[in-house]
Amino acid sequence: MGPVLLAQVSTGWVVFFILLGIGAGAAGAWTYRSLQAKAKRTSAENQADRIVSDAQSRAQELIRTAQVETKATFLKYQEDFDRQSAVTRNEIREAEKRLDKREDQLERQVDMLRIKERNIEGLETRIQERQAQTEQKAKEIEDTLAKQRNELLRISQLSMDDARKRLFERLTQELEQECAEVVARRINEAQDESEEKSREIIVTAIQRYAAPHTAEATISTIDILSDEMKGRVIGREGRNIRAFEKATGVDIIVDDTPGVIEISCFDPVRKEIATQAMNKLLKDGRIHPTRIEEVVDEVRESVEKQIVEYGKKAILEANVQGLHRKLTNLLGRLQFRTSYGQNVLRHSIEVAYLCQVMADELGLNGPLARRCGLLHDIGKAVDREVEGAHPAIGEEICRKLGERAEVLNAIAGHHGDVPATSVYTPLVSAADAISAARPGSRRESLERYIKRLEQLEGIATSMRGVKQAYAIQAGREVRVIVDADSVDDATALCVARDIARRIETETTYPGEIKVTVLREVRAVEYAR
Repeated sequence: MGPVLLAQVSTGWVVFFILLGIGAGAAGAWTYRSLQAKAKRTSAENQADRIVSDAQSRAQELIRTAQVETKATFLKYQEDFDRQSAVTRNEIREAEKRLDKREDQLERQVDMLRIKERNIEGLETRIQERQAQTEQKAKEIEDTLAKQRNELLRISQLSMDDARKRLFERLTQELEQECAEVVARRINEAQDESEEKSREIIVTAIQRYAAPHTAEATISTIDILSDEMKGRVIGREGRNIRAFEKATGVDIIVDDTPGVIEISCFDPVRKEIATQAMNKLLKDGRIHPTRIEEVVDEVRESVEKQIVEYGKKAILEANVQGLHRKLTNLLGRLQFRTSYGQNVLRHSIEVAYLCQVMADELGLNGPLARRCGLLHDIGKAVDREVEGAHPAIGEEICRKLGERAEVLNAIAGHHGDVPATSVYTPLVSAADAISAARPGSRRESLERYIKRLEQLEGIATSMRGVKQAYAIQAGREVRVIVDADSVDDATALCVARDIARRIETETTYPGEIKVTVLREVRAVEYAR
């Protein structure tokens, strides 16, 4: 019992002490936590006090800084205000001075105006007095003239109508003489100035262009190797030559001339087609109607292509832009057209170049002048197929294709058929004359040349007062000798102008013709 009880009592104390230790540990832990929390709270309070203190210090420092900056800004604004106020006060003082000075000037001007008004009133009074005196004198002069007129009528025994008639006749004669002198003087001055300037422009244009001499013919001559080939060209009973003429529309001339065959046609394109076809047949050697038709068709297509190429080359050489395709074709056809032996396409290109040179010298539109010059003879491409003169034909073609009014007038009026409404029309006329009149450009038959000279001399000798007339310089000038007794100096000018007008209207000629009227006065006396 004893040991068991003792063991139970020992175990109870152990438990008691354990519980007591646990409670003491818990109390110690609680006490430690309380002390630690108190310490943290104290530290936090101290830190908060330091933060508040620092914030108050920074706030006071910011307030002091703001006060200093505000005071500095205030002082700066005050200085600016004072300075601007001083400038404004100075400007106001200057404006007041200017106003005072202007008031003084206005007062002086008002005084001067008052003085001028008084002077004007005095002048008006004097003018009225002089006007009255002038009217009185005019009346006295009229009375005196009336008396003198009546006395003159009484002495001369002429009525007013007769005297007026005689005076009018005398004044008319004097006026005609003076007009003739003035016209002659003005014409001479204009000729001197215009000849000098036009000579300079034309010489410049001619010097800057060089063109080949004429070498074209209206009949093509083809060389053959033997007379046997002539027989093959003619064929059995002439069937080959008939087939060739039917296919080409030309005339084949085979005569006794050895070694040649001639092709004649008014249409230069057809003549060219026939020439190339004949050369090709002679070279091939096979000549019969079927072969002739084949070769002619081939050559016709080739020539059409050549026409287009010639037109394009002409446009490129003349540097003309934007031409219609039909105009290109017509320009190519001019390659096979001649005028007095001159190739019309080369002539057109030459006229285009000359027009540009003269237009540049005169300050005009060079490209437009080239266009007018290139197209001026476009009607000659179809003048054998269409009725009418080539200027009218060309104008109609270009109008349908939408060309400008300046181009149309240059085409229609370059031979003077219609009045010139554009400055480019006289340029084209001058360039056309230069191209046609230059040495080697054209050729004409001897009969036509002699007939033209006789016509010029006949026109000159048919005028009143003309004694003799001579066509010189290959028809470029007409020398006219007039009777000095029936023609005076003023009338000689009229005679020259009338002859020139008749030549323009009654004859056809390239370039221009100079008319020179000579009036010779011979005084003969004998010493005995």
